[in-house]
Amino acid sequence: MNIFKLYKNKFSDILLSNNYQCNFSKLTVEPPRDPAFGDLAYNAPLILSSNLKKKPLEIGSEISLLIKNNFSEFESVELVKPGFINLKLKKDFWFNFLSAFGDNKDMLILEKKNINIEYVSANPTGPLHVGHCRGAIYGDVLANLLNFVGNNVTKEYYINDYGNQIHMFAKSVYARLLEINEKVPFPSDQGLYPGDYLKDIAKNLINKNVIQNLSNYDVIKDQIGTMAMNEAMLMIKNDLFSLGIKHDVFVSEKELVSRNLVEKTIEILREKNCIYEGILAKPKGNENEDWEPRSQLLFKSTDFGDDIDRALKKSDGTWTYFANDVAYHAYKLERKFDKYINVLGADHAGYLKRLKACMDALSNFTSDFECKVCQLVKLYKSGEPYKMSKRAGDFITAKELVDAVGVDAVRFMMIYRSNDSQLDFDFDLVTEKTKDNPVFYVQYASARIHSILGKVKFNEKDFDIKNLNLLNTDVEIDLIKKLSLWSKCLEVSSKNLEPHRIPYYLYDLASSFHSFWNLGKENSDYKIIENKDSNLVQARIFLLNKILLTLKSGLGILGVAAPKSM
Repeated sequence: MNIFKLYKNKFSDILLSNNYQCNFSKLTVEPPRDPAFGDLAYNAPLILSSNLKKKPLEIGSEISLLIKNNFSEFESVELVKPGFINLKLKKDFWFNFLSAFGDNKDMLILEKKNINIEYVSANPTGPLHVGHCRGAIYGDVLANLLNFVGNNVTKEYYINDYGNQIHMFAKSVYARLLEINEKVPFPSDQGLYPGDYLKDIAKNLINKNVIQNLSNYDVIKDQIGTMAMNEAMLMIKNDLFSLGIKHDVFVSEKELVSRNLVEKTIEILREKNCIYEGILAKPKGNENEDWEPRSQLLFKSTDFGDDIDRALKKSDGTWTYFANDVAYHAYKLERKFDKYINVLGADHAGYLKRLKACMDALSNFTSDFECKVCQLVKLYKSGEPYKMSKRAGDFITAKELVDAVGVDAVRFMMIYRSNDSQLDFDFDLVTEKTKDNPVFYVQYASARIHSILGKVKFNEKDFDIKNLNLLNTDVEIDLIKKLSLWSKCLEVSSKNLEPHRIPYYLYDLASSFHSFWNLGKENSDYKIIENKDSNLVQARIFLLNKILLTLKSGLGILGVAAPKSM
């Protein structure tokens, strides 16, 4: 039950029935900043003030009286400056809330939108590195979250298997083939990919015996490129699997180009009068004396909020990377989703405006499109930047990270900060078995509750919910109140695309539970199962079941295990 949404609707009905008029979407019922202020905070006096030309406190007195007269479940209704109404619910309310808690249909947002989330989309030229790791996990957890609250989510990976980087990749694999078969030293002066993983790809091609003659690269380059790309994508998919990630759809850039989708999309833009022949200004900071202005095919991205118009063709007549990207997003629109989300790395932050521009142009401003950028990850150990083995050449792979600390720690900690903040990943912290390690502390709560439940017989169907009124201590009521914040957490997280709120909430809930458990060591009255009052024991077990349900749900969204023992 989302009590905040419930009372927002109930209060709005009361206002309407008493002829109060305003933009009801601006009315909010939220948890107060300080629990000491109560359970609910209502902003109606502030919102209605401008409409009614009255002071907020004057309106607040009227609304407070309406609430008192229409709702008996409030212990206190307090009007505070500058114009909020703080409300505290009676204990009986919380007992009724707990008895109904866990009805997923009641907790879900049930938006029922079809949502496309594109994430990772790393160039298929090597294994995933730590930089990819954060965006991969953010996108995956976000997809899980949006699915959990009732949407249909498609997890998509765009394979950038076309262009110069692919040619260089094929040349790099060819050089490794020569190195293995003919003992030709791998060149260090040609800008080739240096990683040892290329040796594995080359060995796989040799073992498959698909390349018979290495004497002429030009003859076999397309064959090498295709097969090497397949090997690289298999490696990437295995890396994703090690992170607990499985995409629904893989879209090939090369395939879109071969289907002439770029040309078709350009024609669509031409019909919309969104492209023209023009000359771009010299790029800022470009000191290249050879740069010369030239006429080229441009997209009118400034008409759609971008800083400059964007080139669609290179000087050699081939399409730009952006032109291919426009075609890809046209392909997304063809599949008719209700919402489109792109998850980008920090190095692609400059693409946001042009991607939004192309989606607005292609859809006539009708598409619901949003980009989320994941900032950098820095690895630390013993307070110093941590360097692991760099088998990939010049970066640390995602698999190395998983092998070092485990997938649960990686997934939990990669989502433990907002995506737009830099994340410091501390190897010492994530391997500690202390409160300071969030993933351990949350998982330990799951294991500890499982241990308690294993020591006592409990059948929820036979439980008399009237016994819940035995949970009358402040710490027990506070635990129930913590549970009431779960649906609010889901609502805000999904609405704002902020899955980092989930681990924060879980840590807070786990911390409250551990504090309750520790009280039992200090005061026998708080012992959970070693208590003379069997009805109280059953009531506390009922509460623990609900906490465990929430931990399982939250950890499930994160893709992290809820262990039965540790």
